[in-house]
Amino acid sequence: MRVRRSCLALRRRLGGTDRGANPVELAVVMPVIFVLLFGAIQVAAVFIARSTAMHAAQSGVNAQRVLNAPPDAGADRARRFLAAAGGWLVDWDSPGPSCQTDAADVTCTVRGRSLSVVPGVDFPISESAHGTVERWTEP
Repeated sequence: MRVRRSCLALRRRLGGTDRGANPVELAVVMPVIFVLLFGAIQVAAVFIARSTAMHAAQSGVNAQRVLNAPPDAGADRARRFLAAAGGWLVDWDSPGPSCQTDAADVTCTVRGRSLSVVPGVDFPISESAHGTVERWTEP
């Protein structure tokens, strides 16, 4: 009994009366950790959505710049790419990919939104790619 009292006295002298401090500290720190974690995931989702939109636009340019390509070849190729790419870029089909062709250049634009990991956070994405129309030249 005497040993137990001396252990309790030693614990009190060394600061052993802070029982329950760790759960309180954890309750204060955990929201910050969650914000940083979900923020990092959201940033990654935005970069993947931008990359997906850029690759779709480049795919559209590659299809549209071919000699004598049909008028909607680029937009159709970009739509097929986005349909196969997964759900990182959302609402891309409401305006749809668009490709403009003039005598020498092709420009394809893809618009949408990033997948939202954090509720209420919305990041619009718009990427364009440019290329030169192929043509016959005389030597």
